[in-house]
Amino acid sequence: MKRFLSRSNSLMSFIQPNLTLIRDQIAKVKSEKLVRLVAVSKTKPHSYIEAAYEAGQHVFGENYINELHEKSHALEHLTDIKWHFIGNLQKKNCPKLTQCKNLAVVETVDSEKVAKALNNGWKKNGNGELLSVFVQINTSREEQKAGCMPEETTNLADFINSDCDALALKGVMTIGAFGYDWSKGTNPDFLELLKMS
Repeated sequence: MKRFLSRSNSLMSFIQPNLTLIRDQIAKVKSEKLVRLVAVSKTKPHSYIEAAYEAGQHVFGENYINELHEKSHALEHLTDIKWHFIGNLQKKNCPKLTQCKNLAVVETVDSEKVAKALNNGWKKNGNGELLSVFVQINTSREEQKAGCMPEETTNLADFINSDCDALALKGVMTIGAFGYDWSKGTNPDFLELLKMS
């Protein structure tokens, strides 16, 4: 670890102040509810993730299963690291996703097929604990965007709770429409999500 620290001083001098700034901003606006910073590390090299980890950031999000799989195995020595999968998830990719080391959360479950495949994969490959999941809802109803339709949310949540004994439903998530004009007030995509939670 000392070898890593000596070669990462320049990374630390960049990452540490930025993490501090973000944490300070979160502290100013957070309510009584827990706020968790998930650092999106897609396309970033191992050295950046290690530097962020050493600076106290232990939760990372990845969009691509192959990249997450590789990083989770290569960085297994970071014992407290937690990985969130935040990318589009297809049924056929669930087995490989469940082989990722230190996988903590899958934020993009959008169908019963995906939930069932993830559940089966986690039973086979998981760590013995329940895998936390979020239902992804397409609140903007954009055709090119993943997520179940708002009216399908309750049925999917019920399916996960009743038929997926290796999964723990923790909540819902959405990605708002790109380019929303915030001068018009709160994005209706997020208001719709509040109705679902």
